[in-house]
Amino acid sequence: MNIKSQKDFFSGLMFIIVGGAFGWGSYSSYSVGTGARMGPGYFPLLLGGLLALLGVAVLLTSILSREEQAEHEIGSFAWRPLFFILFANLSFGVCLGGLPAIGLQPLGMIIGIFLLTLISSYADMHEFSYKGVFTLAIILSIGSYLAFIRLLQLQIPVWPVQLTG
Repeated sequence: MNIKSQKDFFSGLMFIIVGGAFGWGSYSSYSVGTGARMGPGYFPLLLGGLLALLGVAVLLTSILSREEQAEHEIGSFAWRPLFFILFANLSFGVCLGGLPAIGLQPLGMIIGIFLLTLISSYADMHEFSYKGVFTLAIILSIGSYLAFIRLLQLQIPVWPVQLTG
């Protein structure tokens, strides 16, 4: 087997693994139902299957391509972006739900979006600017407020709240 593009080969392999795991997890954990009466596992199974099929197409393209692609070798794993993106999402979740076990109340969606944007921007320090980060955070906050609170009328804490109970 002669791989023409290492980047496409490993991307396709990653799509197959993630899509397959996603589809298997939804199939084994939720009721799938039928096309007419979809269960909670139907859509995740469909998305996982489509992602795996996309991975097969990308992987086969990397193998069956006629011309050799001049490219660099696959580099080392990017730990810094992985850490900051995961930490940003975890921070956003804590801002929305709080941590009642240790007495931390929800800080709200707006503060969560600002933290999410600021923390995730540290993943790539080459393009970092506070002006850009805060502009993006303001736009995301306004858009999220209009979409989730006004249009969808979801019960999400927008600002820090004191939970009773």
